[in-house]
Amino acid sequence: MIALEKYIRDIPDFPKPGVVFKDITPLLASPEAMDLCVQELLRLTEMQSIDKVVGIESRGFFFATLMAKELKAGFVPIRKPGKLPFETLKQPYTLEYGMDALEIHEDAIQKGDKVLLHDDVLATGGTAQAACKLIEKLGGEIVQCNFLIELEFLKGASKLQRYEHRALLTY
Repeated sequence: MIALEKYIRDIPDFPKPGVVFKDITPLLASPEAMDLCVQELLRLTEMQSIDKVVGIESRGFFFATLMAKELKAGFVPIRKPGKLPFETLKQPYTLEYGMDALEIHEDAIQKGDKVLLHDDVLATGGTAQAACKLIEKLGGEIVQCNFLIELEFLKGASKLQRYEHRALLTY
């Protein structure tokens, strides 16, 4: 069995001093590790009925699209402002220093769609929480928030208490 942890590279002081960035590019470079990762992420969903898999820009797109294909579900991107070409719904959220926002196409999710939200890392939880708000504003029902990595010490799960959330790897 492949140990996925060995494909996660620590990059100290990125993007700023004191931060240890969890780099998943070695995992993406290995077809075997990537395949195992997809299968393990799918296992976390317990094969629930899912209509849409929502991926958060940008690293969340990698596995969200692969899971959508396997689940025979649609893929929906959530992006930073100004990057989606059609009419969008916007959700601002607070960062450690300032504000940011996410957008989703207004027609991406239908009322009652069962949605799996995926991102690569759950850190402080602000991005995932904003994504959940967008999904629910469109009438989607969040089945689960799914992550490759959870940085438990940042307590991001506290912002997702209303939702089932799971991660493959925890630091």
